[in-house]
Amino acid sequence: MNTPLRHTASNYIGGRWRPIEGEQVRSTNPAAPEEVVWSGSPDPAHVDEAVQAARAAFPDWAARSMDERIEALRKWQVVTGKYAESLARLITAEMGKIHAESLFEAKALAGKVDVTLDEISLSRVRDYKVAVSGTRAGHCRFKPHGVMAVIGPFNFPAHLANGHFVPALLTGNTIVFKPSEKTPAVGQMIAEMMDEAQLPPGVFNLIQGGGEIAASLVGHDEINGILFTGSWPVGRRILEANLDRPGRIVALEMGGNNPAVVLDDAHLKQAVIECARASFATTGQRCTCTRRIMVQSGIAERFIPAFVKAASTLVIGPGDTMAPVFMGPLVTEEAADAVITYQSELAQRGGKVLLEAARIDQPGHFVSPGVVEVDRFTLENDRECFGPLAQISIVDSLDEAIEQANATEYGLAASIFTASDLDFQRFFRECRAGCINHNTGTAGASSKLPFGGLGKSGNHRPAAAFSVDYCAYPVASMAEEGSEAAVPEGIKWDDAWVDGGSGA
Repeated sequence: MNTPLRHTASNYIGGRWRPIEGEQVRSTNPAAPEEVVWSGSPDPAHVDEAVQAARAAFPDWAARSMDERIEALRKWQVVTGKYAESLARLITAEMGKIHAESLFEAKALAGKVDVTLDEISLSRVRDYKVAVSGTRAGHCRFKPHGVMAVIGPFNFPAHLANGHFVPALLTGNTIVFKPSEKTPAVGQMIAEMMDEAQLPPGVFNLIQGGGEIAASLVGHDEINGILFTGSWPVGRRILEANLDRPGRIVALEMGGNNPAVVLDDAHLKQAVIECARASFATTGQRCTCTRRIMVQSGIAERFIPAFVKAASTLVIGPGDTMAPVFMGPLVTEEAADAVITYQSELAQRGGKVLLEAARIDQPGHFVSPGVVEVDRFTLENDRECFGPLAQISIVDSLDEAIEQANATEYGLAASIFTASDLDFQRFFRECRAGCINHNTGTAGASSKLPFGGLGKSGNHRPAAAFSVDYCAYPVASMAEEGSEAAVPEGIKWDDAWVDGGSGA
């Protein structure tokens, strides 16, 4: 298919395009799998070359003033705005999400620059000075880590990777970016845009490939940080590869088995619509999608049928269709099969299928939304299903809802629907998650706030407005501004020792 890419399949190293034509890695249109979007054969030797290019570019980039780096980011912002429409079309063609979501993502690249340069974010890495004593000053200054490896996801292939690029570049780091092997074309287009933004050679580098390339990059001795967005199993392997490198920054943003609690006093329409939106947005392929719903018994007979009905009406189709569509295809055939398989497993364990997730009889990896009622949620059955499948349990109290909400090793997002501020405050205190919403769904976040989780969802390195925190480290300095050092007790001193006398 035709793409907006200006180069054949390539890596981008030290400001030069390095062709990698072939068939080893290939992406296809999820709505029309016969259409090849991108294909290439990655070169493992390019990993070291890209890291060395980033290493060589680091001293000059880090030495530039913050204002100079901000000017470079403003150029990047202009370029992203120029190509937002074409980037959105490519995201839809390669990942499958509907055009409205793809355009929102593409436009978010420019927005990330504004968010990062906002006082909320910028103040977190601003140097400051304090008085330590009458003649001694204390300084806190921030330094970049060095070469950052950015490992991008497929579900937001431009926005989430850019969420690492911008703060890393602002604080003086250089980058080696490996996009998901499911969305290499989007990764290459980002590099082409970076090239047009005229960053100095080596400041930004692109390496394509799958697991082997990623393993080589995250295990490379010459990188200083790993900024990862993806699944827990891959995040676990990254941690294992870096057990003997405690000084290397590793920021993990991973998945979630996110709960939503609906109490008896909830506004029914609002709860149903938001839970349906959050469960099935991006065809269930968001880390923040609602996977588990706990509905209180007093409202369950009204909520559950309405939720199932709303899910059954979602319009499904190719993301680039002119008709209003809510859900596109899943990214791959394997992803679609995984949803159907997991639904069968839930049914075999006693789950009641209220709305069956099923393959749609048309080309593409399309799956209709599924809803399964289960007796309760437990740690033993804790599993993230990355697709349009929601589970529901009925609870008698807030106590029980909180217990089941916490029955997960993940901890990314959670929501509660209630008219009671006191119930929300208790849920906030006791629910283990990094994003806790009140009367709005789990899916969707503000870049002006921190974004991240705990457990299998992340390692306490929140992104979004707090992403600058993992891109620079504070260094303390004390500076004596006087020349008369006090002689401590227990030390014998004679000025003649430094005045030229014998000091006998």
